[in-house]
Amino acid sequence: MQSAILNCARPAVRLRFNVHAVRRRTPSNVDGIFTEDAQKRAMRHILSFLIVLACLPVCARAADLDVHVRTARGAPVSDAIVTVEPEARTPAPLRFTQPLAMAQRGLQFDPFVLVVPVGAEVRFPNEDPVRHQVYSFSPTKTFELKLYGKDQTRTVRFDKAGVVSLGCNIHDQMVAFIKVTDAPFAVKTDASGHAVLHGLPVGRATIRVWHPYMKSPNGEQKLDLAIPRTGSIAQSFTAELRTPAMRMPGY
Repeated sequence: MQSAILNCARPAVRLRFNVHAVRRRTPSNVDGIFTEDAQKRAMRHILSFLIVLACLPVCARAADLDVHVRTARGAPVSDAIVTVEPEARTPAPLRFTQPLAMAQRGLQFDPFVLVVPVGAEVRFPNEDPVRHQVYSFSPTKTFELKLYGKDQTRTVRFDKAGVVSLGCNIHDQMVAFIKVTDAPFAVKTDASGHAVLHGLPVGRATIRVWHPYMKSPNGEQKLDLAIPRTGSIAQSFTAELRTPAMRMPGY
């Protein structure tokens, strides 16, 4: 299962105040009386502490989202992309730890659906003994990779959110999709139609489920949800899929 989670853990801050650093004895040996300079120093410490708190990222994570996507007959829907967009968006982009690649293997693209963040550079390795010419006419990213052979690789940068449909000029049965997202949380459903997103921030969020063959506007469903402070949320989606022009394994 391909997944990504924006890591925005709140750093621990430990500040200590030493009252003796801002207390000062008067010439009459009266202890505990603050001079004007000491009061100013104390206020500077307090202001510094408040500034540090204000600059800390507000992204405490506690809840998990457990998603199942099925057809009306109960069949699992694999390769559906689930994204979560918190109402309080974080400035940092989505990051993946695994390599981003769309291989040509067995005269098919692998994987059938790939999710990547905006700005990602995706590799297109050819693992077949024949040459391929990969292309896309999608508005999100139009490109063409001229014929290249076994063990050769090409790279494409995807700098705009949207859907990219892929094909091969030599092998018409080769079809795949790349979902480019700017959401801070994204995951793809497995063969059982199941996906989990961990550590969602507390508050309102928009959940989107997209599939290239889903019968809905833009191929997606949308749901607004309140993310609690603790625990796990279970959410099911029912997706009606159209039959593709060229049937892929599992559809």
